[in-house]
Amino acid sequence: MSEVSRTACFVSYSGVGLPLKLVNPLESTENRMTFFRAHYDAQAKMLMCEKVVYGDIEFTHRYQYYADGVLQQAEITDEDGEVEVLQFDTTGQRI
Repeated sequence: MSEVSRTACFVSYSGVGLPLKLVNPLESTENRMTFFRAHYDAQAKMLMCEKVVYGDIEFTHRYQYYADGVLQQAEITDEDGEVEVLQFDTTGQRI
């Protein structure tokens, strides 16, 4: 995984594609029961996204990209620790 240069938190996401499109940035998570925490690299590509519910991680997405920034792989871990790995071709289409 590339080096994380920025972390941000959001209320939710929109759409059905990957990587998740997070919406409604949060200034603070202090009084939030549920939120999404995203980690970005220096090129603003999302490397990892976690859904946090009552302090626990409900799911995690880890993303890898081709050199041109197109999504190459998504590793999705659910709350039970089950991992699904999705591969994408150089145009971003799921293989």
